Amino acid sequence: MDSSLSSYQPLLDFLLRSLSTLETTFFKIPGSAVVARYVKSSHQNDPGRTLLELILLIFAIGTLLQSRTRADRDGKHFIKFSEKEIDELVDEWIPEPLAETLDAKEQADLAAVPVIAGPQGPRPKLLNGKTVLNFASYNFTGLAGNEDIKTRAIETLRKYGLGSCGPPGFYGTVDVHMDLERDLADFLGTEAAILYAQGFSTISSVIPAFSKRGDIIVADRGINFAIQKGIQISRSTVRWFDHNDLKSLEDVLEGLEKERKKRKLPLTRRFIITEGIFEKDGAMVDLPKLIELKYKFKYRLILDESISFGTVGRTGRGLTELYNVPASQIDMLVGSISNGLASCGGFCAGTTVVVNHQRINGTSFVFSASMPALLSVSASEGINILRNAPSILTTLQDNIRTFRSILEKLDCISIPSHPASPIIHICVRPSSLQVPQLSITSSGSGKPSNPASVQPRDPPQFDIDGEERLLQEVVDEVLAQGVLVTRAKSLRGQEMIEARPSIRLAISSAFTKKECEKSGNVIKVALVKVLGKRR
Repeated sequence: MDSSLSSYQPLLDFLLRSLSTLETTFFKIPGSAVVARYVKSSHQNDPGRTLLELILLIFAIGTLLQSRTRADRDGKHFIKFSEKEIDELVDEWIPEPLAETLDAKEQADLAAVPVIAGPQGPRPKLLNGKTVLNFASYNFTGLAGNEDIKTRAIETLRKYGLGSCGPPGFYGTVDVHMDLERDLADFLGTEAAILYAQGFSTISSVIPAFSKRGDIIVADRGINFAIQKGIQISRSTVRWFDHNDLKSLEDVLEGLEKERKKRKLPLTRRFIITEGIFEKDGAMVDLPKLIELKYKFKYRLILDESISFGTVGRTGRGLTELYNVPASQIDMLVGSISNGLASCGGFCAGTTVVVNHQRINGTSFVFSASMPALLSVSASEGINILRNAPSILTTLQDNIRTFRSILEKLDCISIPSHPASPIIHICVRPSSLQVPQLSITSSGSGKPSNPASVQPRDPPQFDIDGEERLLQEVVDEVLAQGVLVTRAKSLRGQEMIEARPSIRLAISSAFTKKECEKSGNVIKVALVKVLGKRR
């Protein structure tokens, strides 16, 4: 018996040493002590549970190790079809359509778009031969059709030809592009500026050029669609503040700072993104307060002045001129050459470092063909006109006040736009509708919105189809009287927050006061006629 035990002693010693080594190695793993305490406590309280967990662990390991690509070699689970049955199935298959057929409303929207025959301007002629007063296009300063600009554009066309045939980052840059960039930087008071050939692609290229995954963006919930796309492309961490509510912005910034200190998070790039004048409703941001918050919490500011550049301030320099704020305090000042200068594309102004970084990282700058030379010269000429003729901006503001004085008297509409905004949004008051109307006011809970969600706590609710139908009737009625206006268009279902339906008036300095009074009264009569019937 003793000889039998002695023969197994080396094996037992080996097993004991192995178990000891395994135990020592296990407890060197971080968190192993917690696991050991859990297993010991679980086994002591319920030994059967330990056995069950061991069986489940073995089953899980076996499942992971077995092949997931084993073929059914004998074909028992496959249905065999004849050639005739295969052909019949193929003939019966109906592929899913690439896009849904336009419904009646969408077809009506397309049919209602007017077509201009001839040059664009304040008094264009439509395809049906009717001349109208144009309050639909963004010809704010009346530069579209300016004779001096047309003369310079024709000269440039003869010298440079038409297209650039290449992106600026490779071989599409010509000297007039650099001239326009210098003109913009000098006009705004920044170190440098960079051109983009497409207005929409400007802000959607600027944002991801600087903000990447892991960086923080704090954005207004009312931003336009181009900014939304830029934020999505950046894949940054996004926090939202209530539309044009800088107290909400301050609360969000304070919350982020507390979270960073509590969780001991590393510092990363942080941006505030908003608009000067919001395209969706014409509201204007309080720039001095925004600058104050930027410096207080140490964020960089990306300001989209696509509407405010060329329309506010004594000479059209935008909010920086209106509020007497140095443009150097805005890290990235984005604007539209299409709107403010009646040309093409957009720009981003800032420091030389900011601009040069975009020349190798701005997707639209690197990959899209640069704007035609004649449009660059036209924009430079437009800047010269704004410098030398500040009366253009005075006339624009006078025309805005003329329109508002007529429309603000109506109790069937509301105007959310700022008094200085060149775009005036006209919304239908709920009391003007006979259709069932959901509440458009907040519940009054007083609780702040969740910064991690783009939706506010108490989102406004409205009948989109009903309001758009009424507003289109107004647009059609006004057009019949020789005034061209439009509903504010958006990509329904693609916007992060659906904008309230509205008629968007684009005021221009190219009109006389008498024309503005006449057009304002035409719109007023149409609103009363269409909305008054539904009280």
